[in-house]
Amino acid sequence: MRIISLVPVGRVDRALLEPLAEGLTQRLRVACSIQPEGLEAEFAFNPLRRQYHSTEILKKLLQKPPSESWKMLGVTEMDLYIPVLTFVFGEAQVSDGGAVVSAHRLRQEFYGLAADLELLRERLLKEALHELGHTCGLRHCPDYLCVMSSSYGVERIDLKRAEFCPACAPALPTTQL
Repeated sequence: MRIISLVPVGRVDRALLEPLAEGLTQRLRVACSIQPEGLEAEFAFNPLRRQYHSTEILKKLLQKPPSESWKMLGVTEMDLYIPVLTFVFGEAQVSDGGAVVSAHRLRQEFYGLAADLELLRERLLKEALHELGHTCGLRHCPDYLCVMSSSYGVERIDLKRAEFCPACAPALPTTQL
């Protein structure tokens, strides 16, 4: 059986992890397991940027995958970056077993707005599906409604659906729980 292992990176509210696991299970038809052992990420902190380097987190995450894991998904509430961008919502290794996503800039509060837990959960699910799509070999899709369309701003995440378009869906494994 294929299992996606969700790994908390730093402190992550279970109110985010549990609905994320359910959403991924429904849409990808694979089991999700929230790992009890999280990953501390102070090693990836850049004091000048006051952000965490997602590539370093991803490398560390993939060093010790649980034996039953098909894919590893690190989930964090920390602000992520890669050196060539101001920030990233997530990062994945294309056609490999791992990705990391951040809820930090998916929160309405980041933009000075009132908290909206349901919107945060929806955004996090879309971003997780997007990054996991990359781990299955998918690239960015030109269909702006497809979950694989690129998201350079939270507004783009809100526009797309939490679904793979007909062109992208065949790249996903068809497994049943």
